[in-house]
Amino acid sequence: MGNPLKKTMVFLGLAEEELDEQGNPVEPVRAESEPAPAPAAAKPAQRAPVTPLRKVAPVRQVMPQAMNEILTVHPTEYRDAATVAESFREGVPVILNLSRMNEAEAKRLIDFASGLTMGLSGRIERVTSKVFLLSPEHIATSNGEAPKQGESGSFFVSATA
Repeated sequence: MGNPLKKTMVFLGLAEEELDEQGNPVEPVRAESEPAPAPAAAKPAQRAPVTPLRKVAPVRQVMPQAMNEILTVHPTEYRDAATVAESFREGVPVILNLSRMNEAEAKRLIDFASGLTMGLSGRIERVTSKVFLLSPEHIATSNGEAPKQGESGSFFVSATA
């Protein structure tokens, strides 16, 4: 196997190495003008052991418990998102008051909070223009109005509504 491109493709696993009946690599056909390479000791083809991908940790189930805490956060910068995430992951509802943040960082934080609630099957609801409620999946919320037919009552509104 004298072709460097073929060797690279075999090394990367993009091509299979051609083997003869005894399991030895097959030499490519050479033109008569090329000198024959020096014979090398025949080595049996050995495949490296396959390393499995990282095992996925089981999803930690938050046990529904009596709600005895609500965290109210007044972030001033985006790095305050860690506090929000830690509490929400533990199943604590979070009230997020963005009145102390500039508009660009507030949008980033809302994007983060939306992903957080979506990833953990929770809900995010707008309370006022700068205040949001992040509620875990085991917490039921109501704004006093019955949702209209086809409306979920959450922050995420379908484009057809």
